[in-house]
Amino acid sequence: MSDGTERAAKAELTALQAALAAEHAAVYGYGVVGGRIDERRRTEARAAYDAHRARRDALVRAVRDLGGAPVAASAGYALPFPVQDGASAVRLAARLEERVAGVYSDLVRATSGARRADAAGALREAAVRAVRWSGESVAFPGLAERSGEQAGAAGTTPSAPASATASP
Repeated sequence: MSDGTERAAKAELTALQAALAAEHAAVYGYGVVGGRIDERRRTEARAAYDAHRARRDALVRAVRDLGGAPVAASAGYALPFPVQDGASAVRLAARLEERVAGVYSDLVRATSGARRADAAGALREAAVRAVRWSGESVAFPGLAERSGEQAGAAGTTPSAPASATASP
């Protein structure tokens, strides 16, 4: 394998792992959304939750197909803001989708062929869900909303393990 081919394979695996981490965070985040969302939008939240679980499972297989060990989900994630009611749950859902779109834009850039087409489809789906949740769109989903963003994948940050935060 040439250096260029090895670098491309490593970049692809790295991007797949980042997408997987984002999907883990999105699944967690939608668990929070589901607990606070208004009844009229609960079906939409459930559909998004199911879509992210399916994408997560497909990414686990893709990472394994490339010989990698899939990144594990964290036990918990710190949310970007308190989610105390239906309105903040809707904002969280929009943020989750915006962040997932950003990670998939990286995966589109790092892959080719069928995997690139699948990543582009995931980016499109996340962008459409983000618009449905927020009511706003951007010219280039997955790119514009990432400028200046430093939070973890899908708008969440893995929480510290209980042993690291527990007092003796």
